[in-house]
Amino acid sequence: MHRTHRTLLAGLVAAASLLASAGVHAGVNVLACEPEWQALVQELGGDKVSATSATNALQDPHRVEARPGLIARTRNADLLVCTGLDLEAGWLPLLVQQSGNARIERGRPGYFEAGSFVPRLDVPARLDRAEGDVHAFGNPHVHLNPHNIALVSTALAKRLGEIDPANAAFYGARQLDFSARWNAAMRKWEQAAAPLRGATVVEHHKNMAYLLNWLGMSSVGTLEAKPGVEPSAAHLGGLLAQLQGKPAKLVIRAAYQDPRASSWLSERARIPAVVIPYTVGADAQSGNLFALFDTTVARLTAAVK
Repeated sequence: MHRTHRTLLAGLVAAASLLASAGVHAGVNVLACEPEWQALVQELGGDKVSATSATNALQDPHRVEARPGLIARTRNADLLVCTGLDLEAGWLPLLVQQSGNARIERGRPGYFEAGSFVPRLDVPARLDRAEGDVHAFGNPHVHLNPHNIALVSTALAKRLGEIDPANAAFYGARQLDFSARWNAAMRKWEQAAAPLRGATVVEHHKNMAYLLNWLGMSSVGTLEAKPGVEPSAAHLGGLLAQLQGKPAKLVIRAAYQDPRASSWLSERARIPAVVIPYTVGADAQSGNLFALFDTTVARLTAAVK
C-alpha cells in the first residue's frame, strides 16, 4: 500500500476511535426546555451529562419556534426536562412529534415535568380563554421560588439514575452536595430579603407569583390587562390611576420582556423599575442558579431601600 494511503487510513482509524470513545463517555444527552433546568441538570449530572436548553434567557418560554437544529437536538435526547403545567403547550408537543423520539414522549421515563413536583399557585377555579393566556394547571413559573428548585432536584437526580443506572450513586451524591449548598444559600437570601416582606409591586406578566410568595411580597396589578396580551395605553392609564389610591413600591419585569411599559409606569408613578433576570444567563451577573437568586434578591432589596 502506498505510504500516503497508509497514512490516510491510519488517520481515519484514529478519528473513528476518537469518535467511538467520545460516544462511550458522552453520558446522558439532556434537552431542557428552559435554562434553569439545564443549569440544574448540570449541577446534578456533572460530566456524566450533556445538557442544552431549547430556549435562552431572553426568550419568552411560551413562544418557541421549532427550527431544524432544535428538532435535531430533540431527536437525540435521552431525557427531556421541562416545566410543564402548559408553559410549553404551544410548541413542545409539535417539537417532540417532529423529532420522532419516542424515548421522551409524555409518560415515558425520558419525559420529566418539573412542575408536577411542586405546590402550585394560581390554579384557576374556571377556564375562560377570553381571559387571555390562562394555565389550567396553575401558574407555571415555578422556578422563581428556590424551595421548588430543591424539590425538583431530588426528583430529577432520581430520574437521572433511572435513565443511567450505572451512575445512579453519582447523581445521588451530587444531589446531596447541591442540596447542602442550596439550603445554605436559601438561608442567606431569606435573611437578606427580610426588608421586602409586605412590599407591593406591579408586575409585567403573572410570572413572578412564586418569587413574590416566597419573599412575602404581593402584586397589586399587571402591565398586561390579560395574561399574554401586550400592555395597552388605556390599561396603563387605569393602572396609574389605581396606584394613586393603592400604591406599589416597585414595578418589575423579566429580562426578556419589553421595557417600555414598565419604564412608562415607573416614571409617572415615581416608583423604581426593576429588571428580574428571571432565568440563568439573562445577564453577566446571573450565570448559574446561585447567581440568579443572588442577583434577584440584591436588585429587589436595593430598589426598596
